[in-house]
Amino acid sequence: MIKSNQHFFNALLVLFDVLIVSGSLLLAWYFRFASPFFNDSVRSLRFGSYLSLLTVLVPVYLILFLGFGLYKPYRKQRFMKECQEVILANTLGILFILAFLYTTKSVDFSRYMLGMFYIISIFGMSLERGIIRKVLRSMREHGFNIKHIIIVGAGALGQAFANKALGDRQLGYEICGYVDDYYPKQDKDGIPILGTTREMNDILEKNRVDEVVIALPNTSYRRIDEVIDKCEYQGIKTQIIPDYFNLIQGSRPSFDELDGIPLINTRYIPLDEPLNKFVKRLTDIIVSFIILVLLSPLLVVISILVKVTSPGPVIYKQVRVGMNRREFNIYKFRSMRNDVPEVGNTVWTTENDPRKTKFGSFIRKTSIDELPQFVNVLKGDMSVVGPRPERPYYVHKFKDEVPKYMIKHHVRPGLTGWAQVNGWRGDTSIVERIKCDIEYIEKWTPWLDIKIFFMTFPAMFKNAY
Repeated sequence: MIKSNQHFFNALLVLFDVLIVSGSLLLAWYFRFASPFFNDSVRSLRFGSYLSLLTVLVPVYLILFLGFGLYKPYRKQRFMKECQEVILANTLGILFILAFLYTTKSVDFSRYMLGMFYIISIFGMSLERGIIRKVLRSMREHGFNIKHIIIVGAGALGQAFANKALGDRQLGYEICGYVDDYYPKQDKDGIPILGTTREMNDILEKNRVDEVVIALPNTSYRRIDEVIDKCEYQGIKTQIIPDYFNLIQGSRPSFDELDGIPLINTRYIPLDEPLNKFVKRLTDIIVSFIILVLLSPLLVVISILVKVTSPGPVIYKQVRVGMNRREFNIYKFRSMRNDVPEVGNTVWTTENDPRKTKFGSFIRKTSIDELPQFVNVLKGDMSVVGPRPERPYYVHKFKDEVPKYMIKHHVRPGLTGWAQVNGWRGDTSIVERIKCDIEYIEKWTPWLDIKIFFMTFPAMFKNAY
């Protein structure tokens, strides 16, 4: 939406969110304590006690919504993506509230009511944002809230932007035309050429323009300066599409700043963002701790069987390369005989490897030997989901043989990954494996981690030996 209106829309959205959070709590209280669906005798706290919870709920939820980008302009954000952020923000919010009630020993609050509040708030906020989008789209169809733009540069760069802008009607862009020094004044793919950069002042005065998008090559820096000066003279905002965008890898670039000097990261990695990093690390700790506790009896039994079926240590440690190319010891249940020479650092394990014990062959086929790596996750060496780590020998080997192989070390390695659930596990194509790893790194979301986690179970027995 146009920047001059953004503060108004944001304030309105914050107000709606406050009403949704408050209304969801009140509705959940009604269903739990005042409706005929539950026995009223379960009531343990007065209504005022639940109402006072809003003093914690509202600020926590608003901070989470802000952190998850739910107050950014709708114009460039997909609805499904926004719904995912609403669910994630509500999930973290309810977990925070439960932790808050536990630490303050407020154990009398109804868990059923809080569960209903969680569901109602997600539904209400998703519905609220869907309605707002419908209203804004209807306004744009009737000529309101439209952003009129001129594109300076009718080459490949300008045409690519025009196609994107016109291809998504939710953006609400109306392209008045191109300005270009090398094309005659005629239509180009249905968009008129308005004139040259020298005529910029006259063009801006004759057309209603909210913004000018500059899509000129870097070699035209003098013309870019002139265009910016003329736009600022007319009081019109300008944006520049960098000509080197083809060097920027992944779905979208990210920007940093060093004391006023802008820096463009050539590869966008979602897990570089502090909030994403925190969410993933917190999830890793919780999941690995729960799994280790639940599976502790099984881990004890496996440890005994490893020891009984073959002399030697229960846990096998091997050096792997992790995040930022740092080496660490990965833990596994030992599946190899302890009386054979150590050759595992430079030799792949094969399906009929004579070094494997009978029990070791079983735990490798079922991937049970990987369970101690949840300890690596707790230590911070690994993540539950991520690119699988490799031995230093193969890292140095593949670094020269496989394009972009080292990009996998931008994030923590995982017990399972996008490549593994897609069948690229064991002695399979390293090139295809790296393609999957890079796709995961660039497109990471909490939902992708959840998807990979559940896809892991049917994939556990494929190419495992």
